[in-house]
Amino acid sequence: MATRDFAVRTETHVATLGDLGELHFVPEAVGTEFLDGYQKVQEAQALLGGEQDLTKMDPQVVRQVYAAMRLFLSGLMTSESAERFLRFEVVKGGKVAAHFRTREEADEYAKDLGGTARVRDESLRLPDRVLMDLMEWVTELYGGGNDRPTTPSSGSSRASRRAGTTGKASSRSKGSTRTAGRSAR
Repeated sequence: MATRDFAVRTETHVATLGDLGELHFVPEAVGTEFLDGYQKVQEAQALLGGEQDLTKMDPQVVRQVYAAMRLFLSGLMTSESAERFLRFEVVKGGKVAAHFRTREEADEYAKDLGGTARVRDESLRLPDRVLMDLMEWVTELYGGGNDRPTTPSSGSSRASRRAGTTGKASSRSKGSTRTAGRSAR
C-alpha cells in the first residue's frame, strides 16, 4: 500500500489593517474560485486599454475595475470579513431592509421595494494602494507565489530517475578541457 502526505492549509490568512482591524481569508482556494474571480478582474482591467493616467480613463470603467477587484477579494475572505469588506445596504423608512455584496443586487432589490428605498454603500473604505497590495498578496497566496505550504523533507517528492543506464566505460576524451572561471590545478 502506498501512502503520501499532502500539505493543506487549515489556518486562515490574516491581513492586518492597523486601526481598521483585520480581514481574514480562507486557508485554500477550492476548485476554480481563484481563477474565475481573477479572470473577471483581468477582463475589467482590459477595458482600460493599458491607460495609466487616471485623468484620461473613463470613470465608469475605473469603477468597474475597482468593483471587480473588491468582489474578487471578498470571494476569498471568510464570510465575516466579506460582510465587512463589501456591503451594500438597502434602506427603507430609516431601517436596513437587506444587504448585498454587489451594488447591482442592492439596486435591483431597492427598485423592487419602490419609492423611498435607497442603497447605502457601507463597504470598508481602503486607500487604493492598500487595495492593490491586497490584490498582489492574494495572488501570491492562491495563485502559486512563494507562500505555498511547506512540507517536511520526508514529504518532499523524490528526484526523477535519470534516463538510460549507468555504465563503466571510460571517456573518449584523453585530456581535460578548461571551463570558464576555473583554473587548472
